[in-house]
Amino acid sequence: MAFGISDDLLGTFVPVAVYWIYSGIYVMLGDLENYRLHTKAEEKAKNVASKSTVVKGVLVQQVFQIAISLLLFTVVNDGSGVVQPQPSLLVILGQFMIGMVVIDTWQYFMHRYMHINKFLYKHIHSKHHSLVVPYAFGALYNHPLEGLILDTIGGVLSFLLSGMTPRTSIFFFSFATIKTVDDHCGLWLPGNLFHLFFSNNSAYHDIHHQLYGNKYNFSQPFFVAWDRILGTYMPYSLEKRKEGGLEARPIKKDLKMN
Repeated sequence: MAFGISDDLLGTFVPVAVYWIYSGIYVMLGDLENYRLHTKAEEKAKNVASKSTVVKGVLVQQVFQIAISLLLFTVVNDGSGVVQPQPSLLVILGQFMIGMVVIDTWQYFMHRYMHINKFLYKHIHSKHHSLVVPYAFGALYNHPLEGLILDTIGGVLSFLLSGMTPRTSIFFFSFATIKTVDDHCGLWLPGNLFHLFFSNNSAYHDIHHQLYGNKYNFSQPFFVAWDRILGTYMPYSLEKRKEGGLEARPIKKDLKMN
């Protein structure tokens, strides 16, 4: 327990709060034109959904996420009210790694299938791609069914297969949430630790959101292994734009849309 609130409730609601706090920090940072991967004009011209629509869409997804999370914790809770003892730090780190691999594997194959299947792309996944120019609080702007399949079920599997406790899940899912928001922030900020430790970052994912790259760079949110193994990796370089800011440009390979 922490301040009278169970780990189950904290594991459910803390990642939601983290999403809005971390994405809100990016909003408060302002335009930061010198570090944007797209200009404000591009964002306005290319993005179909309004920001108010995005906020509403994310909130709907989070309602489903909360409901599934509460159901999951109810099922795995033995009803004794006794908090599960935390394993050693080494075991927790192992559970983190397993959770990361599980969620990456699930999301890669489900995400890729939503691009391959024309019906699923048109009616479900295209909603997320209506944000051609990603920004932080649009990270979870998805069709509710996509949110359930990719994010919620992927999270459930990573929780169950890693064997993490509800208390560990608070930190794991908060970390995964921060990473997902950062990947969609549309900025390349100097000193960003995610860019130092992960090849899967805001520029990498930005390539996927462009028309020439939407059959590449499916991996999310942590590693790029599946893209490399299965030939869907698109390398890129960061170049300065004449009007200021940066642009992630593909290093030419076979850009044929498979």
